[in-house]
Order: sequence, then C-alpha cells, then structure tokens
Amino acid sequence: MLNNLNEIGDKILADLEKKNRIRDLALVQSRELIRYCANAIRAAHRLEFVEAEVLLRKARGAAETMARELEGQPDLYYAGYTQDALKELAEAHITYALIRDLPLPDPDELGVDYAAYLNGMAEAVGELRRYALDLIRRDEVDSSERILAAMDDIYSLLVTVDYPDAITRGLKRVTDVTRSILEKTRGDLTMSLRQERLQQALRDFEERINLRLDENEQK
Repeated sequence: MLNNLNEIGDKILADLEKKNRIRDLALVQSRELIRYCANAIRAAHRLEFVEAEVLLRKARGAAETMARELEGQPDLYYAGYTQDALKELAEAHITYALIRDLPLPDPDELGVDYAAYLNGMAEAVGELRRYALDLIRRDEVDSSERILAAMDDIYSLLVTVDYPDAITRGLKRVTDVTRSILEKTRGDLTMSLRQERLQQALRDFEERINLRLDENEQK
C-alpha cells in the first residue's frame, strides 16, 4: 500500500531542497540590491549624480538577476523580502528622478510590481523631505517648493488607491505616514519663507533709513 512512499518523499524533498537553494540565493541578491539602493540615495543627497547613476544601474542588475533566479517560483518572488527589495529599487529611482527634476521611472521598465512601486513612491517622500530641508538650509527656496509640490502630488495619488492591504501590501498605513511627512515639510517651508520675508523687510527698512541719513547729511 505504501510501496511508493519513499519515491514520493524523495521527490518532495528534492524539490524543497532546490527551492531552499533558490531562496538563499535570492536573499543574498536582495540584500545586495537594497545596499545599492541605499548608497544611490545617499549619493543623490550629496549631489554626486554620476555615482548615483552607477549604483542605480548596479541595483537594476541585481534586481534582474534576482528575478531570473526566482523564475518559476512565484511564492518566493512575492515573498516579503523580495518585494521589499523591489520597493527599495523603486524608492531609489523615484528619489533620484525627483531630485534631478526628471520624469518618474516607469514600474514596468524597472520590473517592479505595482504594489511595490506605490510603496516605494510613498517611502521616497521621506527622502524628499530630507532633501527639501537641505535646500532650505542652502536658501534654495524655489527648489524646495518644487520638491514640496512633488511630495504633494505623490500623496494626492496615493490617497486615491483605496484597495485592501492584501492587494496593496499595507499602502494605507504608509500613506498616512506620507501625509504626516508632507504636513511637517509644508510647515518647515512656510516658516522659512516667513523668516526670509521678515529678513528682507528688515533689509529694506535699513536701506531706507540709511538713504534718509545720507540725504540729511548732504543737506
């Protein structure tokens, strides 16, 4: 009755062993991918755009390798660690594009699942806040307003994605965080603009006073 038990067991164990090897390879690749993405974002913040582009190319290469290794293994491809890595890929490319004022990368061209892309877009808002604050510190107010507008546009899109978390992989929670980041950045930029206007008003007042003093001295 159980004559074929060993045969079935050997077949199953061989398949699981193969799947485990593929999983281990994918884990290594996903860690490498995440590292490239983090370094690319860091380079973009430092305005080291050539270095950022090199790292983004390496990240795409790692993503393509990971996808090939997981071909025919949908359960592993859609596992948390794989999709987290692809989310980082989207975040890095979106952050770089918006810092450079370039068109957004297409998820299909990146080879990123749509849910992972949307989550990566939401995560990019945090990086854009950091960049906007750097611009404010450098007194580049016009550029910081452009970044804030991009953050606002992203949030406006994300808030329309009203689907269950099982489909969007927890996008609603991340969207709530995005809103908080957006409002904080708006407040910081508003405060900076008010201070700039006040400083300009003081400079104008000082110039008028000095001009009147000069006129009185000439009399």
